[in-house]
Amino acid sequence: MRIVGASVRRARTSGRRAAWAALALGAASAAGCATGPPYVRPEAAVPPAFKEARGWKPAQPRDETIRGKWWEIFQDPPLNALEEQLSVSSQTLKAAQARFFQAQALVRSARAARYPHVGAAASATEGSGGTVVTDYLLRADVAYEVDVWRRVAHTVEASRASAQASAADLEVVNLGLHGELAIDYFQLRALDTEKEILGSTVAAYEKALELTRNRYKGGIASAVDVALAETQLEIARAQAIDTDVRRSELEHAIATLIGHVASTFSLPPSPLSLEAPAVPGGLPADVLERRPDIAAAERRMAAANAQVGLAASAFYPVVALTGAAGFESASLGDWVKAASNFWSFAPAAAVAVFDGGRRRAVSDQARAAYDEAVATYRDTVLSAFQEVEDNLAALRILAEEAKTQEVAVAAAQRSLTLATNRYKGGVASYLEVIVAQSAALATQQTAVNILMRRLTASVLLIKALGGGWDTSKLPA
Repeated sequence: MRIVGASVRRARTSGRRAAWAALALGAASAAGCATGPPYVRPEAAVPPAFKEARGWKPAQPRDETIRGKWWEIFQDPPLNALEEQLSVSSQTLKAAQARFFQAQALVRSARAARYPHVGAAASATEGSGGTVVTDYLLRADVAYEVDVWRRVAHTVEASRASAQASAADLEVVNLGLHGELAIDYFQLRALDTEKEILGSTVAAYEKALELTRNRYKGGIASAVDVALAETQLEIARAQAIDTDVRRSELEHAIATLIGHVASTFSLPPSPLSLEAPAVPGGLPADVLERRPDIAAAERRMAAANAQVGLAASAFYPVVALTGAAGFESASLGDWVKAASNFWSFAPAAAVAVFDGGRRRAVSDQARAAYDEAVATYRDTVLSAFQEVEDNLAALRILAEEAKTQEVAVAAAQRSLTLATNRYKGGVASYLEVIVAQSAALATQQTAVNILMRRLTASVLLIKALGGGWDTSKLPA
């Protein structure tokens, strides 16, 4: 609609009244109308206490909870340096950050619908239909959707909850990468320790072979004893070489995690000399607030709930206010004069009368998606408690196993000493020495493996407890 010149002045009063009436009606409707169910976080099964923590670890005060740089609890400076590099240089982490930034941009895009859309245009046209007609036009258009049925609000809520889920996903990736780095590091150091044990073993086997050869030359030992000593020595040497293969793979994996080229990265050997730290456990209810994957699942529930409201709003009219104002004239000299101005205002409402059931199908799909999000959330909670219990049990059992294995190592060393002395005295065959050597080496390797598994379980428990993160760190 366009009103020009005097028609504009005659229509202004009635137009203003209609505009104010439409705005008042829209405000009143918006105050009293809402679509979609209010969001309430569904209940999830939460035990009163961790079963595996009973009698294993006393409750810890709040100032001993896991902190952000949780890897510092292991007191290993090289590990700390690697973890800091990962925070800065990991390409996987940067990709997750980029996904979060995309989600933030979608929130801003959704919020833009809360404000009017303003456009401007200028044109000069000339045509003829027997006479030459010239038209100069300068106009501004305004369009605004009155969010009576909260369609825009639900869109913003859904995008905001999705962005918060993306922020929690970023923390899931961050926690997972730091945990993977720590586990790879401990496995590498365990191989360094095993390589050191095998190096000492090879040196001891070389002396034993030399002794056996001397005894063979003196007619005391047989050629079978020499062959057995040589076999035992070469087996140990082969085991030592094999550790280099596994160590190289772990070194390359660490390089990739921290954003370095594997060809230019190396870690000097260093035996594993750590002890498994005491990890503050807290209460099961705390897990709901500390686990980023639980937070992500909960935020996706909120987003799905907003989508239900958005689908419901499609059953109601879309109320919009549109207006235009500007200047139009057939003469360039009179273009922007008062007599050439015009304006228009038009409230409107539109609703689909028949759509073949499309809106109902969209609404049903949204409700089913919400039910899926609820089930996923509850399953994530159950998995979280399982992971905590698994690693509490692993730490408790491995601590007991470590004590037993320590006794076994000492017993194997005594057995080796006795067997060697018996062989030197001509009382026992070299086969007895070999059995004792194999047992001593196996017990030492097992002890190192148990320590590595305890450290790994400590990392996994920290991950299961959220790594010092909590929902208060989600962006608002």
